[in-house]
Amino acid sequence: MERVAAWIQEKNPGLDGPIDADEDLIEARLIDSMDFLEFIDLLEDISGTSIDLQEVTIDDFRTLARVRERFLTPAG
Repeated sequence: MERVAAWIQEKNPGLDGPIDADEDLIEARLIDSMDFLEFIDLLEDISGTSIDLQEVTIDDFRTLARVRERFLTPAG
């Protein structure tokens, strides 16, 4: 998750402090439509798997907690 948080911080240099795991990244405009595909690329790189955009919803990207659960936690 450090890489994800660092990427968000890089895209939002005015952001002060850490991002709360339950903060709505979209409502807070920390991820916008221009950066969305780059964000998906990052998640694919970190997870080592591709993300099928037909199998996800915007809510899968809404918070760091949901991103971790959906894309970065191995299915057990």
